[in-house]
Order: sequence, then C-alpha cells, then structure tokens
Amino acid sequence: MMTTIASKNEAVTLVNISKRFPVNNEEHTQSERIRDGYFYALNDISFTLESGSCTLIAGANGSGKSLLMSIIAGLEAPSSGTVKTAATVGLVFQEPDAQILGETPAEDAAFGARNLGLSKDEVKMRVKDALGDTGLADRADFPARSLSGGEKRRLAVAGVLAMGVEIIIFDEPYANMDYPGVVQVNRLVKKLHADGKTVIILTHELEKCTALADRVIVLCEGKKVFDGDASGALSRDLEAWGIHHPLRNPAQKLEDLLWQ
Repeated sequence: MMTTIASKNEAVTLVNISKRFPVNNEEHTQSERIRDGYFYALNDISFTLESGSCTLIAGANGSGKSLLMSIIAGLEAPSSGTVKTAATVGLVFQEPDAQILGETPAEDAAFGARNLGLSKDEVKMRVKDALGDTGLADRADFPARSLSGGEKRRLAVAGVLAMGVEIIIFDEPYANMDYPGVVQVNRLVKKLHADGKTVIILTHELEKCTALADRVIVLCEGKKVFDGDASGALSRDLEAWGIHHPLRNPAQKLEDLLWQ
C-alpha cells in the first residue's frame, strides 16, 4: 500500500482498497467473501471525498465500516489498493471514555497537542479555541469523567481539533446516546461542517444523521453497494443491506430526520 497526498480539493481518496485475512475455519469456506483461503473484510472499495464535505458511511455490524475507518486514518494497512489523504485524520471512537486521558477537559484536550512538541502558549491557545468551538469552555476545569455522554464526545473532538486536524471521523457517535446527547453531537457536526472541516460519520443509525450528510456511502459485506446523496439513499431498499430504513413510520420525509 502506498499512501500519498490527495489534491487540494480532495480530502480522502481510496482506490481499489481490499483487506483480507487468512481463513482458519473450514466450516466457512463456502462464503462468497472467501477466495483462495482468505476472508475479504473489504473488497475493492473506491471513492473520493471532497474537502469540507460531510459524508455518512452506513452499514450493518460487520459491513467493514470500522476497518475502513482504521485504513483511512492510517492505523491499518490495506492488503491492496492505495489511500490518499490531504490532511491529518482525527478519530472520535464509539466509546468516548476510552479517549479521556486528562483529569479535566482542559488537560485532556491538551494531551495530543503537547505531543506535537508545541510551545506551552501555543497549546494553551489551541485548547482554549477547541473547547470554545465544542461548547465546553465553561467545563474546562470540571472532572472530565463527570461529563455527559454528549459532552464526552465533544471533548474527544476538542482533543483532535487542538491537534490541528482537518478530517474528523466519528465511529458510531450515537451509540448509547439519549436524545439530548444526539442533539449535542449533531449540532457539533453541523458546526464542524460549516467551519470547513471534512466530516465522516460511520453509523447504522441513519435516522439520526442522514439529514446532515452531503453524501451517503453504504457498505454491505465488505463491498460498496451505494454511493450518492441522502435522498437517493432513502429511495433504496436499505433493509436489503441490513440497515433500518429511517423513513419508516413515523418519519415520512428527509426533513423529519433533523435532530436539533
């Protein structure tokens, strides 16, 4: 795999990305995802995301979303294909507690920036800006572990913003989230998008975020099965790909899906 830099208008470009693992269980050798003794967790995925876009990557559990995220972020190498990114990628994991390393939001948001070798003044300024951008300025000195679920996800975003990232990936951001938490996360996504950040949301809960997306990509069993706008995605039989269709009752149109 060769990682190069995408052009100025392209935040992420994937070309024929596949990821395979050796098969050790003979009982599963009849699966269509198995060839020549390998299980293909991702199979020939290609797409380009524009800088400043908000993209929803949807799929049922096991579709390959999280693995694809790791490949885009450089945490995992594909078995074949190329990855191009125009900027550093920041990850907001499904369990935000796993990303909390500081006793307070101010300490936590500073952790990554300090590791970049920045001066104390630069770190302090970045942390102040990041906490302000995520609506946590008034929580800067609170115990970080006492924050709500939505606030913890915002804190995770503050940490990556303080590091200067331009591409932010949310992995299942609505997991175990109540209504106020969903609203908090969506308001933050809208702000990041408006500020020109490239936002990628990985989820199977389309009803909570489809209205935010410029584009929807659907994965099923490691393959890309849809790539288009939100209205186009909602016109398809999403259940065939293992995803609950968000316009089933009571929602009837795309605008009904705005959680704000």
